[in-house]
Formats: sequence, C-alpha cells, structure tokens
Amino acid sequence: MGKRLYVGNLPFDVTTKDLEELFAGAGVCDNATVVTDRATGQSRGFGFVEMASDADAQKAIQMFDGQDFKGRPLKVNEAREREGGGRPGGGRSGGGGGWRGRR
Repeated sequence: MGKRLYVGNLPFDVTTKDLEELFAGAGVCDNATVVTDRATGQSRGFGFVEMASDADAQKAIQMFDGQDFKGRPLKVNEAREREGGGRPGGGRSGGGGGWRGRR
C-alpha cells in the first residue's frame, strides 16, 4: 500500500497535472490533488500526492522536500490524518444565552 504525502508551499498557479508530473519523477504517482478554495476555485497553496509504494513515497520526500519548484521551496512530508474532522472548539458557535444565576 502506498503513502499519502502532504505537499506545501505550492505556487498558486500549480495544477493537479503539474503536481502529478513532478512526483512521477520519484516513482509511480497514483493520485495528486491541489486543494482549492471552494468559493473562488483558487489554489490554497498545498496539495496531496499518493505514491504507489512506501519506497516511492520516501524517495519523493527526499527528492522534493526543500527543493525549488517554480520559485518556491516545497514542503513535503507524510500526510497526517485530520483530528476531529471539523473546526476547532467542537463546532459550536455563539450561544451563551439562558439563565446565568444573576439576581
């Protein structure tokens, strides 16, 4: 089973195809995605790549972490699973109404 890699500090004009082609230089790239803003469609400057094997993933980290790509040094490491799956603070906002024991 392959490894999912986080790729940060991407130039904002990089496409998913650019990312896939770059990482193919390290081995078999099963999937690549540039994360975009939902409202504007603009790149958020990071993405994820899934390499076919652990060996290809380690090679990609060694090859590309800190390397210049279109004028920006890439940050490449193993992706971590999201904790909690939502916004910080438990997803509740505002509120605070109700009786507070004041007289």
